[in-house]
Amino acid sequence: MSTHSRSNPPTAGLSAWLLNLATWLLARSLNMPEPLVHSTGVFVFVHVQAVESSVGRTLCPSRLLSRFRSWFR
Repeated sequence: MSTHSRSNPPTAGLSAWLLNLATWLLARSLNMPEPLVHSTGVFVFVHVQAVESSVGRTLCPSRLLSRFRSWFR
């Protein structure tokens, strides 16, 4: 009787391949070079993260509660 260990599918390799495919397809549809599409995506992601973190700090529940209490004092 042989014991076979079941290995997990290579999800990291599959996700990288899918990301490359999506980048390639987007670059083809926009008629742009792939590195430019990738750089633009990173740039947009960084800006969205910055906006979300600043909004998250502004909408923090403890800060909102203190502002709400200050209005009625």
